[in-house]
Amino acid sequence: MDENLFFKQATLLICSSLDVEVSLSRCFQFIRTFLPADAMYLNIYEPGISGIRYVAMADGRGGRKIEKSIKLTADLIDAIESGRRLKDYLIINRPDRDPMGRIITAELGLADHSFIALRLIIEGHRLGVIDLFARGHDRFSLDDAGLFSQLREPFAIAMANALKHQELIDLKEKLISDNRYLHSELISHSGDEVVGAESGLQEVMTKVAQIAHLKNTVLILGETGTGKEVIANAIHRQSPRKNEPFIKVNCGAIPENLIDSELFGHEKGAFTGAVKQKRGRFERAHKGTIFLDEIGELPSWAQIRLLRVLQTQEIERVGGSPPIKLDIRVIAATHRDLQKMVDDGQFREDLWFRINMFPLSIPPLRDRVSDIPLLTNYFMAKKSKELGISPVPQLAPEAMHSLLQQAWPGNVRELENAVERSLIQHRQGPLSFHRPQELRPDNRSQPAIQVSPHMNSLDEMIRSHILKALQAAGGKINGGSGAAALLGVHPNTLRNRMLKLGIEYGRRIKERSGRS
Repeated sequence: MDENLFFKQATLLICSSLDVEVSLSRCFQFIRTFLPADAMYLNIYEPGISGIRYVAMADGRGGRKIEKSIKLTADLIDAIESGRRLKDYLIINRPDRDPMGRIITAELGLADHSFIALRLIIEGHRLGVIDLFARGHDRFSLDDAGLFSQLREPFAIAMANALKHQELIDLKEKLISDNRYLHSELISHSGDEVVGAESGLQEVMTKVAQIAHLKNTVLILGETGTGKEVIANAIHRQSPRKNEPFIKVNCGAIPENLIDSELFGHEKGAFTGAVKQKRGRFERAHKGTIFLDEIGELPSWAQIRLLRVLQTQEIERVGGSPPIKLDIRVIAATHRDLQKMVDDGQFREDLWFRINMFPLSIPPLRDRVSDIPLLTNYFMAKKSKELGISPVPQLAPEAMHSLLQQAWPGNVRELENAVERSLIQHRQGPLSFHRPQELRPDNRSQPAIQVSPHMNSLDEMIRSHILKALQAAGGKINGGSGAAALLGVHPNTLRNRMLKLGIEYGRRIKERSGRS
């Protein structure tokens, strides 16, 4: 082997990664083709513990980080510090005859091994030692040690950089852990603060500050689970209405036949079951704020009613009450593309223009990874309190790195669930996070799917399925025995799908029957 080529190739491998265990493994796999080698260890001399600390190793199975501290006798410490023990390299073919060799091989479980100790120094500072082990006695020659010692400087530089890099990672993890105490109350009980307000949500919170003191309608856009309700609450809390009601309405969760009553109230006797007068959500929000979440789920007739309220600031209870004047700030939110719904005729254009005056778009969690440590610490404290866990468990060393690498399609809500799941599984800590694996059928046990050349289109299949559900429900859409319940969808969603597929229902069927 040409020594210059050996040096060049080994150096490239040593410097190929900032992860010390990776660079050790790559170099070890190369070195073992030229030298006796069964394992390679990196240790650091630490006067504070009167010994050495092994931090990484590599063998035929790969490289890995380790934490193994070995205390040494006072004589050995003196020999190390004075330089008598090791100047450049030392061959120990009979560890049982060497005081330090006996301790090291016994502690590492390598009593029947020979090894070369290669001292690493950078800019006059003692960095550590690379130990190259080979099974058996008398395995290394002076030529072996001379070839291995050529890598002294590359090892020293690469290991110094790798250890400094690891030190920064460890410091970052410690800072994240410390932030648990600094940010555990980032969202106060009154909702005055928002986790990530100074980082990933900074631009959003700037817009919140611009609009909060006004009365204008605000539209909050964002994927499911991004925290639209938190931002709506922040707008209310920073407004002059902060001491007035903040009424939240999930528009997609109200049955269609109850929307009028829930939003606008009803008079006694207005319909069967209306045994007394009821104030609706809008009326209860008088002088405060009403938050209309998932506004895109409202049916077209309810959109007309909402538009009138926004224009006149008046409501009428179901049952013919006189108009009731209100002072309300409206905040709407949706995860849907309202512009596309307008183009498709599913959302009124005039209502869209009314609510889209000042839109706030909340970035998904994958676009604001700087918020993940803050949110994780917040949810750890919150969920630990809810689950009765004290003290709050610590994070596993690589846990935060794992969280930062995930895509989080469920956004903040998915992260919250992940934290709670980990707390349930690891109440004493440390916490680690693994996304639940989807159950996948064994493909080998599945019969081959026969594809017909005359298969129906997806719309035809959906249309047929809806018609069967309508037939089973006697043409009824709403209610527990309605087609929507049978199909497991919201009635409004089913109606929209029926319109797209040309399936008539209710008043449309009656109108057609009347014309015929």
